[in-house]
Amino acid sequence: MHLPTTELFNLHGRRVLITGSTQGIGLALAYGLAGAGASIVLNGRSEARVKAAAEKMIVDGFKAEYAVFDVTQQAAVIEGVARIEKEYGAIDVLVNNAGIQRRAPLEDFQSENWDAIVTANLTSVFYVSQAVARHMIPRKKGKIINICSVQSLLGRPTIAPYTATKGAVTMFTKGMCADWAKYGIQANGLAPGYFATEMNKALVENEEFSAWLCKRTPAGRWGQVEELNGAAIFLASDASNFINGQTLYVDGGITSTV
Repeated sequence: MHLPTTELFNLHGRRVLITGSTQGIGLALAYGLAGAGASIVLNGRSEARVKAAAEKMIVDGFKAEYAVFDVTQQAAVIEGVARIEKEYGAIDVLVNNAGIQRRAPLEDFQSENWDAIVTANLTSVFYVSQAVARHMIPRKKGKIINICSVQSLLGRPTIAPYTATKGAVTMFTKGMCADWAKYGIQANGLAPGYFATEMNKALVENEEFSAWLCKRTPAGRWGQVEELNGAAIFLASDASNFINGQTLYVDGGITSTV
């Protein structure tokens, strides 16, 4: 059956869980996917913040619900995912977006900060993906989008542990494909370049860094979070049904040039 091209990107009737989605890239993706017709389940640790974000989306005319759980706690993840499936309905698309950053010279990096980054950026992806996949597998379909980074390929001073986790998430995406493609699940990575977000506020406001970045990036500027939405809709939709284990870089060309 040949679907009209516009229908390939239609997300009506699909429920999307986005972790860490009360601000920044996660919230921007929520609005982008909702704009394509999806029903969104926002996630965060603070009930007040995640509830407020969901209510704002509803006021703006979108379908939104919320689930409060800590993605770094496996028992809480399993319980939270089960509650979504029972109370809201099947999770058709998972976006693993939650993550943190810590900066320090590698020789001075504290082990507790290493552990925090690995747990938040990598282990949580395992916890949430496994919990969601266990529901997707019997249905023989599902989409998983892992938020990677240009740091999946490139290093910079003071963020070596972050780079390690993002490289690992990219390879974990391939591992998901190897194990779960036979169940009709597509797992792909979405790798942003440098985007003007709350996490990057200090860098955005650093004139020297911003000048360097704009010169280093072929597009000549910072990315705007809304510019991730097209790629996210593609990876969440039927348009990407035969794409699996891949990472799509949305980076203004920074990983393509020296």
